[in-house]
Amino acid sequence: MMPMSVPEVAQAVAGQLVWPSDGHEETDKAVALHVVSDSRQVQDGTVFVAIDGEHVDGHDYVPGLAAKGAVAAIVEHEVPGADVAQIIVRNSVEALGSLAKHNLERRRALDAPFSIVGITGSVGKTTTKDLLHTLLETMGPTVAPVGSFNNEIGLPLTALHVGEDTRFLVAEMGANHVGEIARLTKIAPPDVAVVLKVGNAHLGEFGSVERIAEAKSEIVRGEMPQGVTVLNADDPHIAAMDAIAPSFVKWFGMERAEEHEDWMSADDVTLDGLGRASFILRTSEGTENHVTLGIPGRHNVMNALAAASVANYFGMPLRAIAHELDAVRRISPHRMAVSEVTRDGATFTLIDDSFNANPDSMRAGIDGLRAWHAGDEHEPFRVAVLGAMLELGGDEEKLHETIGEYAVNADLDAVISVGSAQDSHLDMLASKLAHGAMEAVNASNRPDVPVHWAHSADEADELIHQLATQHNRMVVLLKGSHASGLSALAQRWESEQRDA
Repeated sequence: MMPMSVPEVAQAVAGQLVWPSDGHEETDKAVALHVVSDSRQVQDGTVFVAIDGEHVDGHDYVPGLAAKGAVAAIVEHEVPGADVAQIIVRNSVEALGSLAKHNLERRRALDAPFSIVGITGSVGKTTTKDLLHTLLETMGPTVAPVGSFNNEIGLPLTALHVGEDTRFLVAEMGANHVGEIARLTKIAPPDVAVVLKVGNAHLGEFGSVERIAEAKSEIVRGEMPQGVTVLNADDPHIAAMDAIAPSFVKWFGMERAEEHEDWMSADDVTLDGLGRASFILRTSEGTENHVTLGIPGRHNVMNALAAASVANYFGMPLRAIAHELDAVRRISPHRMAVSEVTRDGATFTLIDDSFNANPDSMRAGIDGLRAWHAGDEHEPFRVAVLGAMLELGGDEEKLHETIGEYAVNADLDAVISVGSAQDSHLDMLASKLAHGAMEAVNASNRPDVPVHWAHSADEADELIHQLATQHNRMVVLLKGSHASGLSALAQRWESEQRDA
């Protein structure tokens, strides 16, 4: 962050500054260099933000912070025994946002280029963020969130990593309700706003796809006055946001981008045996370059187009963009990450896409699994391990059945639907997914496709091991909501491989 005195921090968050009973003079001279909300991350020059969360109250960790190097704590009430300056505010999360906003305003005030890129969409935000981070880093110091830090806590914490030398901030902006992205843009108003896709993630929270589109459009309304808007031309809900763009619009897509004035598209998309897409990257200026993505998944072509559009706007040549996209091998965890797993003598390939799930990303993951070594003389045995999806509203049962059907019709060799013995709702949704898969099996000419309904990730683990002992070349896709426990299963397997 930009170095600040403790009184400046207090002023930025409109807080009441209370000095510790001793050491006032020393604390008054302290300089804040970092901001965290996890006391385990406190180091010299840290401002600790005490957040009263669902499971942990940060105020419990305020005493003793000085010994770790903290210079102040932002709190909602004075904490007895605190040995650092306390900045008392009405709401510590809102104060965190105010401090992040102040930090960005100070960076903008410097006589050096600085740009904020905001990214939103129902799917693809984190992967696009990772790809864009890779591209922009070649042009200047770039700050981007770890994983999917995209809410009212994660975004400000990321923005507070911006310092005097930062050239770009990539801000991922997510929402469960209308108005949330608008609040994030007040903290970090984008110079460039990217809208990826309007899908049915969080449909249960929003109520309709139209309301989801309304929420995503808030990033466009929140742009800087001369902001650039980067829109998915293939999504009509997003294309309609052209009408509210404050200034220049750039388009990307695979079908309709060329209908517009300034565009980037992907032609001749093919997949190799590892599911990695190759395509011709073309622009409205008549330039083109061949790209082979270093990460698997046909759906990542659109994410790459979005990232490339932004990098190209900032002056990165197409050839350099193609080179960097070719070289990307790792993105945030649990997003189409490929590894080998060996358990009790059985080995299989894992495609870990277990970070979260909605119908769009489920289909994309299944497509990626289907493309894995497709066309080989001896194709692998493909197993989809699919957890329940949440926040889908009144159509959730039908949507789960549809995904089960989609998995079988994609010619996969086995489907394992994962619910929860402790959560009857999760288990019911998993049963619907399994039911849809069984219906598809019964309607197909492949009656031998096994479909299992597991009531825990551990039960799914056993089923996977049994199948792996029966098939020498097996590839497993893990895909489901966080509550399904599949990401924890992937982490367990990763830990086992490290310890082996």
